[in-house]
Amino acid sequence: MTANPASAPTPVPDSAAERRERAVRAAVEQGLIGPEHPVVGLLDVTGIRAAAAELRAAFDEVVAPGTPVLHAFAVKAASLVPVLRLLTDEGLGCEVASPGELALARAAGAGPDRIVLDSPAKTPAELREALDLGIALNADNPQELARLDALVAGTPTRSPLGLRVNPQVGGGSIGALSTATATSKFGVALRDVGARDWVVRAFAERPWLTRLHAHVGSQGCPLDLMAAGVQAAYELAEEINASIGRRQIDTLNIGGGLPVNFTSDEITPSYREYARLLQATVPGLLDGRYGLVTEFGRSLLAKSGMVLARVEYAKSAGGRPIAVTHAGAQLATRTVFAPTAWPLRVAPYDADGRPKRTGPDGPVTQDIAGPCCFAGDLVAENRALPELAAGDLVGLLDTGAYYFSNHFAYNSLPRPGVYGYGFAPDGDGIRFAEVRKPQTVAEIVAESGGAEAEGLTGL
Repeated sequence: MTANPASAPTPVPDSAAERRERAVRAAVEQGLIGPEHPVVGLLDVTGIRAAAAELRAAFDEVVAPGTPVLHAFAVKAASLVPVLRLLTDEGLGCEVASPGELALARAAGAGPDRIVLDSPAKTPAELREALDLGIALNADNPQELARLDALVAGTPTRSPLGLRVNPQVGGGSIGALSTATATSKFGVALRDVGARDWVVRAFAERPWLTRLHAHVGSQGCPLDLMAAGVQAAYELAEEINASIGRRQIDTLNIGGGLPVNFTSDEITPSYREYARLLQATVPGLLDGRYGLVTEFGRSLLAKSGMVLARVEYAKSAGGRPIAVTHAGAQLATRTVFAPTAWPLRVAPYDADGRPKRTGPDGPVTQDIAGPCCFAGDLVAENRALPELAAGDLVGLLDTGAYYFSNHFAYNSLPRPGVYGYGFAPDGDGIRFAEVRKPQTVAEIVAESGGAEAEGLTGL
């Protein structure tokens, strides 16, 4: 019997772009976005799973069989418990940098052996909590190491303990995200006078110090710079172990930082490209003598997320069209304040969620503005797009990392709802799962001291 084409299921889309287009239409149809909810975050679960699988496969191809490898997702890139749970189910751990991020990782089900604590400003209480739980942590500086001396002497711990070093190999194109410059605030600066000798002695005096950590930076750092930082850490580990006369350092934490291509749907560079560069540059790192920890964040999530916002008004000033939307600096903070470093692709849709086509007169150069009350709240400027009208939708692409977790509470604008989307195995229909509820005005009042309204009047 021949199947009825009208009733045949739609195949699961292979491309991220097609999945995205179907998600936008469905978000409109199901009321996730509209006049009552004029901005929403969407996450492609299929894409997230694929990124996690590609990361695991890339390193599995180059490390010696049996090598312990932990890919710890940088929680700051998407501090949302359902996202962390999804990544945990995909075999990843969590890299945390605060008590809040640690609590989120634990709420997502990450076990102590799958969590790594990194922060340049850990309090004694944070250190004690990590040691009590048995999670791995990396000391940032000599003073923190001295705190660990006292804590470890008083109470044995199961925590793997390491030291973060700054290989000082240079910075990338975004200075604020380059952590291996001469004056970076992170880690022990290896090229400072006497620092390298101090590090070697620090390990020799502490048999419980078994890990070395280095992270060169993230967006804007080329792969060869990242590999140079890893090489410097590896060579230091070899020097320390040779000096001590045994393999005390058994694990190298090489950080994350794979940059993301924000100009197209193409995923470049890839995890495989980076892993093979490490294989060529630092082969000893991967020969099985050292366990390996990575801390990727943006590269795992960015391509699988979008901010979808409603155009509230279409106006013009000085002859330039302006689409005023509900997505601005409160979500795209880095893009608004540093547009050349963080440009975003803009995908225009009509009110029904279908891609908006260019009219017969061609694209129109226009600004895409946000709702914040300052003139610079623009997510795109002088952008050639189909002319937008009130009620249309604007998609800010590649925003799966940071854009949902680094909310800027300017004008007390609420955090939008975030939803993941996926497809039935046979492709028959798109499904949404709530990741975070839209913030209410009452919640904004509560977190802004509403219950303490009379607190200052009696002083």
